[in-house]
Amino acid sequence: MSSTQSAPRDFGFGEDETMLRDMARRMLDERLPADRLRELVAKAPEPVYDAGERPEWDKDLWNEVVELGWTGLAIGEAEGGSDISLVGIAGMVEEVGRHALPSPLIPTLAASMVLRQAEGNVAKQLMRRIAGGATATLAVTNERGSWEPEDAPLSAREDGEHLIINGVARFVQDAFKADLLIVSVQIGEQVGLCAVEPGTEGITLETEHTHDLTRDQASVHFEGVRVSPDMIIIRDASEALKAAWPRLLLLVSADLCGASEWLLQTTVDYAGQRVQFDRPIGFFQAVKHPLVNAMIEIDRARSLLYHACAEIDAGSSEVEAAAHMAKSAASDAAAFTSDRAVQLHGGIGFTWEYGLHIYFKRNLHNQALFGDGVYHRQKLADIMIGPVNESQNLN
Repeated sequence: MSSTQSAPRDFGFGEDETMLRDMARRMLDERLPADRLRELVAKAPEPVYDAGERPEWDKDLWNEVVELGWTGLAIGEAEGGSDISLVGIAGMVEEVGRHALPSPLIPTLAASMVLRQAEGNVAKQLMRRIAGGATATLAVTNERGSWEPEDAPLSAREDGEHLIINGVARFVQDAFKADLLIVSVQIGEQVGLCAVEPGTEGITLETEHTHDLTRDQASVHFEGVRVSPDMIIIRDASEALKAAWPRLLLLVSADLCGASEWLLQTTVDYAGQRVQFDRPIGFFQAVKHPLVNAMIEIDRARSLLYHACAEIDAGSSEVEAAAHMAKSAASDAAAFTSDRAVQLHGGIGFTWEYGLHIYFKRNLHNQALFGDGVYHRQKLADIMIGPVNESQNLN
């Protein structure tokens, strides 16, 4: 499509997108109610905080996710995927966030989006594996938390047609659930992409403790890892990574919107049941106003999310700015809604048994993942008005 095209007014949310979202909601309502989620990830605090165990996830539920074709949503039909619009994927991921689904689905979708931008025969073969049910995640972040292509966490040297990789990739999402690691490596003057399997000789996964109970995170250590030509995706991946970047931001934004909506609706329900001074607490303006403000913040974030998705689907030239706006708004909405949800639940709000903390912590993780609201407003300002020159007198 031409880069001059703009998004449709309805965001392109058609029959297929609506059906996917509604089906995801029905399935997760049935298979992952709140009690089941707590049983999986929050039986007791001791294993989480004392032993540092990785969170549980339902393998049978994951098999249903694969059978429904969710892992292939971002993959073209020629590689076995469904090639649905990004708007449709966002609608489904909102439901994933609304149910705080513990699974490698979002990292797998993110890896698929990078592979699709990379193109080439190796990328196509890997996408076929993912569409068939293989899980994947990105290992592209260095020890300083930068995911910019020029800050690739790993380095590689040539050994004939093979690459020998060394280094450490940090903040790798759901690494212990992944069948494939899509890694960015410095190859001479270029940044390339390779695929490796976690069980490859020379790879060690080290658990990074996070507050989020619904996913694991790891540092992945590479020591002389040998990569064959059939796993070298592309040797100059800078443009592919930059093109995929807005899509990755929108996956996290959709998850934030879904989890925030759950927190809002749960708090509204509680405010209608909890009685003080002979009235439900939702009667009082001190409770009404924060709930309305949370609704406004979520609706604003959701509007920006679907606008950005529709811009990408339409091939617009405004996608980078739109993605920064969406992630900024979603992060801020999540922070506000999480805070008010705990506050308005009173004493029960921060108890382990109630389960509100599961969503609070998932939101906290996603707010920081790939940059918080402040970071993305700075990036947006750079696009709109240009980077600040430090030598410029701003007084």
